Amino acid sequence: MKESDKNIENLIDKMMAENTLESPSFDFTSKVITQVLAAEKSKIKTYKPLISKTTWVLLFGGLIALAIYASLFSGSNNMEIGKLYSNKFSALFSGMHFSKNIMYAILIVPFMILVQVGVLKNYFDKKYDF
Repeated sequence: MKESDKNIENLIDKMMAENTLESPSFDFTSKVITQVLAAEKSKIKTYKPLISKTTWVLLFGGLIALAIYASLFSGSNNMEIGKLYSNKFSALFSGMHFSKNIMYAILIVPFMILVQVGVLKNYFDKKYDF
């Protein structure tokens, strides 16, 4: 077996002597880096908002239309259903008394949530803007 190992080593030595060591081209690294950067760019997902601008416009338009409708027809008899429900709600909550701190919290928390939504939206817009 040792004789066959020597023959294999001699064969490998001859083959290695015939083939010279290859070196990469001059701009090999720059070509590899450009390909890597191109592959990374294709993987990046663009930011797409959950609610589109047209949906926001339609939502605010509907709210404005509802407010205008309520202000124009508030004196008519069609609002008796609203009065019936408002009487039920006022009767439901008439026995509850909240402290000033609770009332301030109820009024301020929605405002703070809206502020945080605005701040986070700006943060993510800047983060995903290329």
